[in-house]
Amino acid sequence: MPWILEPFETAFFARALLGGVLAATICAIAGAWVVARGMAFLGEALGHGMLPGVAIATLVGASPIAGAAVSAALMGVGIGWLTRRSRLQHDTAIGIAFVGMLATGVIVVSHSGSFATDVTAMLFGDVLAIRTPELVALGVGLFATAIVARLLHRPLTALAFDERVATTLGMRPRLARVGLSALVIVAVVASYQAVGTLLVVALLVAPPAAAALWARSIGATMAGGAGIGAAAVVAGLLASWHLATAAGASIAVAAVLLFTVSAVAHAIATRSRSDADASAAPASAASAPAPAPAPAPTGGRPVGDRRVVADGRTVVTDGSHPRPVDRHS
Repeated sequence: MPWILEPFETAFFARALLGGVLAATICAIAGAWVVARGMAFLGEALGHGMLPGVAIATLVGASPIAGAAVSAALMGVGIGWLTRRSRLQHDTAIGIAFVGMLATGVIVVSHSGSFATDVTAMLFGDVLAIRTPELVALGVGLFATAIVARLLHRPLTALAFDERVATTLGMRPRLARVGLSALVIVAVVASYQAVGTLLVVALLVAPPAAAALWARSIGATMAGGAGIGAAAVVAGLLASWHLATAAGASIAVAAVLLFTVSAVAHAIATRSRSDADASAAPASAASAPAPAPAPAPTGGRPVGDRRVVADGRTVVTDGSHPRPVDRHS
C-alpha cells in the first residue's frame, strides 16, 4: 500500500516517526503510574508550565527542550514545596503553580516580537522538525525513564494504591512521589516536540488509559500503552500527510480516538460476559443434583430426642411426650 509507505520514505518523516514512537514509549511508562495514581492534572499542568522555559530558551538561542526541562523541574520543585510547607492539598498546589508558570510564559512571549511562528510550535508541537540530536536526547530519556521505573517499581506500586500502606511497609512514599514527578517531567518534556505544551497530556494519559482497561498489571499497561501510543503516532502522521493537517494535533486526536475505541470495546466485552454469566446460571441450577434425603432414624429413640434432668430423674423428651427413664439407661 504505497499511500502508507510513501510518506515514510522521506528523511524528515522517518525522523518524525522515530521521535514520536520514542516519546510515546516514554509517556506510556510514566503514564501507567499517572493513570493508576489519578494524576492527569499534574501532567497537564507541567505541560503548560514548560512555556516560560521554552520561551526564554528561544529568546537566548538555547535548546527549547533544555528550557522546557528546566521550567518543568522548577515547577515540580515548587509544587513539592507548597505541599510540604503549607496545608494546601496537592491539586491546589498544582493549580497555583500551573497558573503562575503559564502567566509567566505569556508575559515573556508578549514582550518579544519574534514569536509569530514559534508560539504555534510551542503550543501545538512540530514533530516534523525533529532532528538527530533530539532523537538522541529522546533515546537517553527513554533509557533513564525505564531505569527509574524499574528501580522504584515497588514503592510506586504501593504509592499508587494506598499511601498509608506504603508508609507502613517502609516503601518510602516521599521518594516514590519524587520519582513519579521526575517520570512525568521527562515524559512531558519528551512529548513537547511531538504534540506541544497544550496537547502533551494526550500521549501521557490516553494510550495508558486505553491499555489499563484490559491490562492486569502495571507492566502490561506500560506495554499496551506504548503500542497504542505508537499506533497513534503512525495514524496521526499519515493523516497529517494526506489531509494536510497539523501533525501534533493529528497525533493527539488519534490517541483520543484509540482510547474511545478501546473503551467501547471493553464495555461491549463486559456486557457480553455479564449476559453469558446470567444465561449460564439457570442452566447450572437445573443440572445440579437433588439433595440427598435425610437418614431414617435408628435405635430406640427418634432422631432429635434429648435427655434432661428434672427433679432428680432423667427424662427423655421427643417434643410433646416426655417420659421418665431409668437413670442408668
